[in-house]
This record gives sequence, structure tokens and C-alpha cells, in this order.
Amino acid sequence: MEYWSILLLIVIGALSIHYLFRNFNFFKRHGVLHFPLATTFGITASLMFKRMSIIDFLLKLYNFNPDAKYIGIYVMKEPAILLRDPELIKFILVKDFEAFPDRRGFSGLDEPLIAKNLFSLRGENWRNVRTLLSPSFTSSKMKMMFTLMSECAEDFTKFLSTLPENKSEMDMKDAFSRYANDVIATCAFGIKINSMKDPTNTFYAYGKELVNFSRERPLKFLFLRTFPSIARIFNIKFINDNVSKFFKDIIRTTIATRDAEHITRPDMLQLMMDIRGKEGRRELDIDDITAQAFVFFLGGFDTNSTAMSFAAHEIAANPEVQAKLQQEIDEILEESNGAVSYESVNKLEYLNAVINEVLRLYPPVGFLDRKCEKPYELPPALPGEKPFVVNKGMNFWIPTYAIHNDKKYYDNPEKFYPERFLNNKMHHYSFCYMPFGLGPRMCIANRFALLELKVLLFHLLARCELKPSAKTTSPIKFSKNLIPMPENGFWLNIQRRKDINPILKSMVVDG
Repeated sequence: MEYWSILLLIVIGALSIHYLFRNFNFFKRHGVLHFPLATTFGITASLMFKRMSIIDFLLKLYNFNPDAKYIGIYVMKEPAILLRDPELIKFILVKDFEAFPDRRGFSGLDEPLIAKNLFSLRGENWRNVRTLLSPSFTSSKMKMMFTLMSECAEDFTKFLSTLPENKSEMDMKDAFSRYANDVIATCAFGIKINSMKDPTNTFYAYGKELVNFSRERPLKFLFLRTFPSIARIFNIKFINDNVSKFFKDIIRTTIATRDAEHITRPDMLQLMMDIRGKEGRRELDIDDITAQAFVFFLGGFDTNSTAMSFAAHEIAANPEVQAKLQQEIDEILEESNGAVSYESVNKLEYLNAVINEVLRLYPPVGFLDRKCEKPYELPPALPGEKPFVVNKGMNFWIPTYAIHNDKKYYDNPEKFYPERFLNNKMHHYSFCYMPFGLGPRMCIANRFALLELKVLLFHLLARCELKPSAKTTSPIKFSKNLIPMPENGFWLNIQRRKDINPILKSMVVDG
């Protein structure tokens, strides 16, 4: 660990101890079941010094008392509530949303790309922007973007299917981040890129820099999230100025070009541009537009490519699942004579089940958070205890990963079993299944993310076969880090299918 990382750890630890000293015994004074402060310091130190994964950290908290509806925890410098009961989660996320309308976010930072995006916005600002952007993700808009995604997926999978045998072993996270980069570039920024053929393109290079969570980057993230006011004083930033300038220049140039040449495209940027000048609609300025496009890029580049990587790993590890998927895909190719449509991809039941199971086993975000905005009474955490009135400002954690992997809600939760989602609507509308969150603040781009996953897996499995390689670790062991990733990456072998559908063969010859 470098000196900078050690110094940052010391600063975070010292400040956290200072603030926590004021809150020492907070939960004990209020008679609330809680994770002991001393133990919290122990497991937090293990996480910070890379002796424990974020997944193990969350499970340790969640499993402290399996009978409790919630427990008190200490998060860095302040007490918080970790929710365990699905019924209580329903109230916090949906029924009593007005008491918990905001995420903690990064609204206190002096970085427009982070502070002004939908994830960080709060109150009326969030409502206004959410209302403006919601039409961007309707089924009709997804249908328009389907063509753009399909072009990227075809370019990507054709490249993979023609690789020589000595290059068939690869880290799928790296490959999928290139595909995700191309999809976001075209769907959000209106830029056509092929990152497999042009691996050093500027768009991809800045994306890699943004999601590089090696070395001190996770600690800087933690510091900015915990002490935003101090970060402002010392001008500590998460995003380098050259990266911010790159994204802002792209947006400004693209808008100017489209306005001057009367160009329109079925992408997110166009939808934000179209709002301008409409009566009664709040117009987004360049910082607003760039911030929304940026967070869309950040989520798509990293979160989606990670979900694709987990999906590829499980498909390769379960040959019977891969065979069923390929059979379903081949049937659609036959029915459509190769002209695959938005409607046909969305009716692939087994593919839907596989994706749902991937998102259950490996949810994109390990936990959700909400901030209390007015006094709120929680029921007793355990029978015989007293209710607890939460004051404004307290944070709530909802440990998605732990709930998704709780045997109370899923039989054999550690097993990859897509069939649990076939003809079973319970999981889709359950408060035990929330890969994109729930309620008014659930991920606005969840339809986009699901479609991107479907399109990628459809074209990939139509042309290729996924197999474990010598570097594949199965079952997955999570790295000891703040980011839920496998210890050794997502290594697989990609081979061209020997039984590729004749329709695809003829399309390759004709093309």
C-alpha cells in the first residue's frame, strides 16, 4: 500500500474516531439493538486494509441478529440503521417515501458532474430532473435505442467469433467494458465507436480512468462521501479536471453541431435537447446535461459490464444453462429469419430468467441507502423492545446482496438456478428482490440496463460458446476490496460455435 493510501487511511480513521466519540453509546442510550462499536472498528479496519471483502463486511453486519427487523450500526463518523425486514423496507422505500426521499449522494461536492447528476440530487431539484428524464426510458424510447445497441453487439460478437484460438482466453470484464463503452457512447452521446478494433480510443481511455478503483481511489471515494465539506476546503476531487473537460466539451460540441446541421438521433442527449424551449418545462443547462450523460456513462461502463461478466461466468460454469439459452436464441432466429426485433428479444423467457438470477446472486449495488428527512418511528427491532424514533438526518442502509442471498427468502440461495424465475412473478415484485432498488428512486435506467444485457447475451450466444479457462475461479471468491469483484478477474475462453445457426452463417456470407 502506497504512502498516500496509508496517509488517507489515517486521516479517515482519525476523523471518524473524533466524530464517533460524540456518538459513542448512541444506540445503547436509546435502547436499540446494535452492532458493537468496537467490533465495527475491527471489521471496518479489515475492509480498509484489504483483509475483508465488501460482501463479507455486509454479511457480517446483516447476520448479527437474524431475528431483528433492523440493527443500529456505526458508519464511519455517524450512527445509521441497517434494515433487515422486507416489510419495513417496503415502508422506507415506497409507502413512506416522503420521509426518505433522498440518497446520501454527493450533493455537497464542488464537482458538477457528480453533484448535479440524478443520483446525487435531492428534494425538488431531484423531482424536476427525474420528471424531465423519465420519458427517455419508456418502452418506445427503448425500442428506438434497440437498433443502436444491436449494431454495437453485432460488431462486438463478430469480432470475438473471429479471434484465433491463441487469443480466445480473455478477461471478460475488459471485453464487456469495451462493448458497454460503445453502447453508452452511441446511446447517450451520439458517438459511434468500436472499442474492440480501436482499443485506445479516447472515450474508452477516460472511462477506464474513471472506474479505476485500484490503489488509493476507493479511499478517496470514501473520504469525499464521508467528509465533503473538508474535501471542498482542500479542493480534493474525485474526477480529474481533464476528464471533466473532456465530457463537457463532447456535450457542448455535439449540441452545437446538431443545432447547426439540424441533426436528430434516437439517443438520450437528443431527448434532453428536445426539452429546450418547451413551455412550462425547466431547461437543463450544459452542466445539468453533462452530469446526467456522465452518470449514465459511469453506470453503463462499469455496473453493466460487471453484470455481463457475472452472467458470462455463470453461463460458462453451467453448460446446461448455456445449451438452453442457445436453443431459445436459435428458435427466435428461425422465427424471425434473422431479423431480430425489440419485441422478439424481450419475449425470451429463459434469457429473462437467467438475467434475473444473475442480478439476484450478484446485484449491481451491494446496498442501497436513504436519508431520513423528518422524525420517523420504527417498530421494535425485536419482540418486547420499544419503538425507536429516528431523527432527521439519520442514514439507512438496505443490504441488497445479503437479502438476495438469504435462505429465508430463496431456496439454496448460493446456487445459480434461473428456473426460480420462470413462471414465478413473486420474486419480481418482492421486497426481497431489488437489483435496481425500489420505489420512486429506483434506477431510472433499469430498462436500458436490462435491454443492453439481453441484446449482448443474445448476439454473443448466437455466435459463440463460453467455456471456463485455466484462470477461471469457480465458485467466485470476492476480492478483499470496496468493490465486489472476483479475486482473479473474469477469465473465460470464447470460441466460435460449431453449431452456429445457418441463418447467421448466410448473413455473414452476404454481409
